Amino acid sequence: MGFLDKFKEITNRVLEVENNIYNEKRDYLEIYERNQQLEKEIAERTSELHDANRRMLTLQHIWDMMNSSTPLENVMDAIVNSTQGELGYMHCVIIRKCVDEEGDFCRIIAQSKDNLIDRLNNIIGAPSIQTRRLSYSDNSIFSDTFNEKKIIQTKDLDLSLKAVLPQLSQEKITEILSNQPIKSIIVIPLMPREQNFGWFCVFSSREELAPAETDFLNLFAKQIETAITIADLFQAVREEAVKDALTGLYNRRYFEESLNKEVARARRQGTPFSVIGIDLDFLKKINDTYGHSFGDLAIKTIADILKSNARSIDVPARIGGEEFDILLPGIPSEGAMIAAERIRKAIERKEIDTIGHITGSLGVATFLEHTSNAEELLELTDQAMYSSKRNGRNQVTLAKSMSETSWQEIAVNTFIDILSKNRVPMAQRLSKELCQKLKDSIDEGENRQNALYMVADMLTKLYNPMHENGVVRSKVLMAVSLAKRFDLPKEDVDNLRVAVLLYDIGNLMISPGLLQKATPLTDDEKATIKNHPIIAAQKILKPISYVQDILPIIEHHHENWDGSGYPSKKSKDEIPLTSQIILIVDEYFALIEARPYRAKMSGRDAIEIIKSDAGKKWNTTLVNEFISLLEHDIV
Repeated sequence: MGFLDKFKEITNRVLEVENNIYNEKRDYLEIYERNQQLEKEIAERTSELHDANRRMLTLQHIWDMMNSSTPLENVMDAIVNSTQGELGYMHCVIIRKCVDEEGDFCRIIAQSKDNLIDRLNNIIGAPSIQTRRLSYSDNSIFSDTFNEKKIIQTKDLDLSLKAVLPQLSQEKITEILSNQPIKSIIVIPLMPREQNFGWFCVFSSREELAPAETDFLNLFAKQIETAITIADLFQAVREEAVKDALTGLYNRRYFEESLNKEVARARRQGTPFSVIGIDLDFLKKINDTYGHSFGDLAIKTIADILKSNARSIDVPARIGGEEFDILLPGIPSEGAMIAAERIRKAIERKEIDTIGHITGSLGVATFLEHTSNAEELLELTDQAMYSSKRNGRNQVTLAKSMSETSWQEIAVNTFIDILSKNRVPMAQRLSKELCQKLKDSIDEGENRQNALYMVADMLTKLYNPMHENGVVRSKVLMAVSLAKRFDLPKEDVDNLRVAVLLYDIGNLMISPGLLQKATPLTDDEKATIKNHPIIAAQKILKPISYVQDILPIIEHHHENWDGSGYPSKKSKDEIPLTSQIILIVDEYFALIEARPYRAKMSGRDAIEIIKSDAGKKWNTTLVNEFISLLEHDIV
């Protein structure tokens, strides 16, 4: 091989080496560039995962709040502040769409705490944006989100601001939008259960909305909608617990709770409040003439009138079948009389299909004017209402101060007499304890009825261990409501109250073993038990002078309408109506209570048994009114 050939061979090898080096260098560059790209993508994905993790933690935090019965306003505050603070938005706000007699409008229910809102309030002046009535237009981004059911982002900040604050001048709007970092507003519709609730608005420093951001905001909106739905359901359940099913007014329990709160406030501040009592006139006649459905219609009509005449702070309630009370905070007797007369006239003017016009009898009593005792206040209201009935109905009567001895005082003194003089056999320690509770109720002027019910329940348990606390109170309420359906005079109703507390006290003189016997009674044992009304009336109560008018009620409370009862075999109108009322009320509660010889019955089964004895144990009219009372679920 010559020199040239050798040189060419070496040159080719050098070129080959250079080519290999070049190719390897290119491969290394490609690998380096790919690594750079991968590192960039890894950094981006890490950032996205970090953002997603923050968002999920925020959602989890809000979900935990919703599952812990946190109030809706607190959940809303957490949502706007988490979104603004953790996710980098400039401002967040939740706006609700509302409607009233003036039409549609908006109001802010939650907004994030940041300098932006303070700046806005300083520019627009009072009232602040939080408390303003904001406008709503069918031609705005807000209505568009409802119509299209989707998120809308806008860069037209001035139009969005004008949509809710059209009264602002262009100069103010320019000042608000100048020198601030907001580039767009993202409006997310809130439509829980397909209802147009409002909007979740996000103020962003970015002009574009990334797809992942859209997905997240949609997810956030669903959480808000879930929170709203939960709150609505909770409110519905709460209202069912405190509202009367027929009328939608507050029930007796809520009224009594509100009354106790108002009493505490009135004593603390020294300001009076009033109660108006209303009784629908001639409900029995309406039921008998047109049927109970029209009686219900008349009751609902009065309820609607009370709602339309009540202030937002008033508490209108259905207390009994046709009885209503309205609590008027801060209103003295003069104002309450004006309000009562306005209600009376509204009832009188109202015409109902088929029935025609109805009327109501009203009574008014005022705390700190007529009495400083809550129980007496209701008693005085009741007395004034009954005065309106006795004096011709369809009128308003103002209560008089409690001057005569009330039925509670008679009952308290009677129990104290029985216990202190050992008129019934019982442990000395228990007798002294119950006596002291009754005396304390007199000295303190409070909870007299509660003390009476407690003592009556305790005495009943001595001969009936299965008796439940609270039953005596329910019996009194039921008996009084039934008596009022027959327009009995107040004196008779008061005597009935005391009689319900005392009618079975004769059982304390009978062997507990006999009363609790699970096997059939002998004739002699039956005769012993049947003697308890005479024992109560003649042996225990007769020596007590101030209950003489009550003795006939107790003595004859086991007489049957057909004359088959005891102890005197009286029949029909020979039996005091108040005695018949006690008999039917006692029978009902006996049936729904457990006994040693049988399990307790359902209310429906008890009613069927009472129906079967109509015309035998009690007259048919009484049975019909009693069943109607239970159907209205008033106690």
